[in-house]
Amino acid sequence: MKQIFEEWQKALQSEILYLKKFGSKPHRIINGQLLSSNNGEYRYYFETTSSVQIPTGSKVRLEIKDIKREGRILSSEGSNVIVKLEGGFGTVIKEARLFHDPWELLEELILRLDEIKESKVRSERVKRLMNPSKTTKHPENKVKNSLHELILRSKYNPVTYVWGPPGTGKTHKLARTAANHYFKGARVLILSHSNQAVDVLMKETVQFTDTKDKFEEGKIMRYGSQRNISSHLPIFTDQLLLEKHPGLAGEKERLVEERKNLKQDLSKSFSRRDSEELVRLESKLANVLEKIRVKEAKFVKEAAVVGTTLSRAAIDETIYRKRFDLVIVDEASMAYVPQAAFAASLGKKVIICGDFKQLPPIASGRSSLITKWLREDIFYCSGIVRGVDESSIHPNLFLLNEQRRTHPAISSFTNHHIYHSLVKDHPSTRSSRAEIARKHPFKDQPSVLLDTSNTGQFCFIGHSSKSRMNIWQLLLSFQAIYEAIKDGMTSIGYVTPYRAQANLMNFLIEDLLEVDNLDLLAATVHRFQGSEKDMMVFDTVDGDPEDRAGMLITGANSERLINVAMTRTKGKFIHVSNVDFIQKKLSSTKTLRKLVFHQIDRGELVSPSQIGSWIKHPHPKLTWFHAIKTEQLFKEMKSAGEVLISIPYGTKLNKEWKRVINQLEDNVTIISSSKIEGVEDKEYINCTVSFPFVVTDRERMWIGTPFEGMRGTLPPAVAARLESPKVIREFLNQVLLSDSSRS
Repeated sequence: MKQIFEEWQKALQSEILYLKKFGSKPHRIINGQLLSSNNGEYRYYFETTSSVQIPTGSKVRLEIKDIKREGRILSSEGSNVIVKLEGGFGTVIKEARLFHDPWELLEELILRLDEIKESKVRSERVKRLMNPSKTTKHPENKVKNSLHELILRSKYNPVTYVWGPPGTGKTHKLARTAANHYFKGARVLILSHSNQAVDVLMKETVQFTDTKDKFEEGKIMRYGSQRNISSHLPIFTDQLLLEKHPGLAGEKERLVEERKNLKQDLSKSFSRRDSEELVRLESKLANVLEKIRVKEAKFVKEAAVVGTTLSRAAIDETIYRKRFDLVIVDEASMAYVPQAAFAASLGKKVIICGDFKQLPPIASGRSSLITKWLREDIFYCSGIVRGVDESSIHPNLFLLNEQRRTHPAISSFTNHHIYHSLVKDHPSTRSSRAEIARKHPFKDQPSVLLDTSNTGQFCFIGHSSKSRMNIWQLLLSFQAIYEAIKDGMTSIGYVTPYRAQANLMNFLIEDLLEVDNLDLLAATVHRFQGSEKDMMVFDTVDGDPEDRAGMLITGANSERLINVAMTRTKGKFIHVSNVDFIQKKLSSTKTLRKLVFHQIDRGELVSPSQIGSWIKHPHPKLTWFHAIKTEQLFKEMKSAGEVLISIPYGTKLNKEWKRVINQLEDNVTIISSSKIEGVEDKEYINCTVSFPFVVTDRERMWIGTPFEGMRGTLPPAVAARLESPKVIREFLNQVLLSDSSRS
């Protein structure tokens, strides 16, 4: 164990060094004004160009060109920030970059590990976690059901590993287990890496205790400022503060409102009087917040059940100085192993719950110790999952094996190929999800493989994002989403392995949809872990002319990525993929290819030739047409102030296209790596794009035309017209080289 502790600390230190050197993307802050300077501390007020939410007190770094200053956040409220720096930049700062990285949390975790090493009791708890016993102590003959078994396991065994695949009711069971221990006088700590997971589990716990008439104010508490849910019962610290200390809560609210109003005045006109008033308000608010912190610490001390994040627990002595009878770590498969160990050291007994078939922890550094301890989860590092692939379950691994979320037509793949047939469907899933499956698109088809084979070479890597994008699959995915919305679907997710593609979809949604009444999320897989939607669209992006499939769908974690993408949905799963590309570029052992074969075998494939039959509701700003028909396009080109035409290398245009382009005179720019024969002298952007398109006035885009520039296509020859200035602007930024390539 001594060696393991040392390796953990070295891994964390390596990650800290990496973050300090490379860091994260900075926030752009502008119009900085010096508020005060005293004893080498400088307070500045800045406006922000986008919403910035950084917890008060967080360490930050400010950079202007090559000059760097360390400091802390005093306040961060959307469109402005106040920072305290260890050194000044003068009285007025036109623009700066603000960095906030999580390395401070890792430094605190290193200190916590030092403290554990000094305690024989706590070290022994970690040892039991890392070397789980091959025998169990709970009375198996007394087990009544799966919930009762979890309660018994957590009562008699020092460590209980819980494997909770999606939809198997882990929140339900963990909440009732926590409540059961609370009913018997135990102190319980509930932890997770995310605020959302803590919120959901705490709300379920308090609701259950309330139904049993055993809820007592102040005994069950969600600790932390961030929250994603509401509760009519006082479980949050601000609710308890308002109940028990209304004067203090009111003073805080008044000062925060005064500061907000004063900041609005400062954004209009900055005066020395206002800046001095702001400094005074910040000082008063800091004193009030310190008094509140003392009250909150007392709340935690008196509470029997406390829920917070793993990060908060490691930096807040209110938590890490307290001892518990039971610690529950939810979504442990996404936590660093040292975090799980720290959590286990806080309690006499621990439940480690998660799904090692979903996404692993995220680390940025590249050392071997980071790979060993920070990129793999506690289930693997403790050896608890050895043998799972052969359907051998460790005695201390408790599997929740009945899923109630997903339609069986969708879960048939994950149950068999990812969970080795250890998970089964509850009998109600087919009937309970039938109503969702009945909706368009693809009425009465819960699972669909929307094939994009032989529709063109639309996959490319963005110049600035260095991430893969596919405009054709983007539009098909949006069309599927729009069809669902038109048929009354309100809970929809769009998931893709590539961040740049997710960003394009969000621009498309902003331009084309009213989302006020929609539960619609477009993101990469990590944003979806722990959530669920009625329908999921999974866009794999990859396709021609790329030489190989990307690592995100072929690498070590690709199975986990695909698993999360599929298991978020309740009743409809639409998989948008280039089947021909996948069959040629992926081996039969890869999960994505297995999924494609599975869907084809079950008759779920929808070919490109069927596009005219499943599109029932073309969006007014996204229309589909035969690529050979150019009358409307030519009319629009002639009336446009600016025309961009992408003509792939080797394309020979017909006479009509040449005639129209030559008529456009000075308002046309051709995107091509070579001069076009028969076209008069025009401005060129020397750039290779694998597919043709026309952009008019940077507001409208015709994709797949001139058709002569299409490669690798089979009938029908379909093109699309899109009106989305945001998508077109981002698309051109990613697909084109700099303006220096003009000739």
